[in-house]
Amino acid sequence: MKEEILDRRVRKTRRQLKECLTRLLKEKKIHDITVRELAEMADINRGTFYLHYKDVFDLMDQIKNELIEEVESVLTHHPVPELVARPSLALSELFPLVQENAEIVSILIGENGDLNFVNRLKRIVSDKCLKGWLDLKCSSDPDTLAAFSAFIVSGCVGTVQYWIESGMKESTEQMAILTEDFILKGIRVLENPA
Repeated sequence: MKEEILDRRVRKTRRQLKECLTRLLKEKKIHDITVRELAEMADINRGTFYLHYKDVFDLMDQIKNELIEEVESVLTHHPVPELVARPSLALSELFPLVQENAEIVSILIGENGDLNFVNRLKRIVSDKCLKGWLDLKCSSDPDTLAAFSAFIVSGCVGTVQYWIESGMKESTEQMAILTEDFILKGIRVLENPA
């Protein structure tokens, strides 16, 4: 029972720190954020912060790693042949993840975002799903597949950026279907909206 209460407090403190860091990142670069201001904003002492993280960069790294792990988990949950027929199966799980973490995702993939995070994300999507999908569907040379993979993955990241920046008006399911249509049908989606 005591351990459960402690775990709940730990989760609450970490969640508060993540939320405060996200708010501060909207105003300034991570290099300009101090542990002191983060702890004050989260209403904890600095010692408590250091129980969880080495510094502000460690907190940021853990946030990014958790997001990457969640994306990987979704992608590995679906076998490649299943995704060949319906990419929206994974996308319908990824868009709610984006929605739930919209503020930090917006910061990470936005104009002044973290290029390393974006590249890691692109590499994971490409490695976990797109390469297998392309291997099943295409017999083109490897360079063409690599170019197509880069095009699709960058397009998916761009679609997520658009969705967040435009206020997430479409539902997560609508975005999953729309993105699937972009992947499978390309520009023909605009010619013949169905």
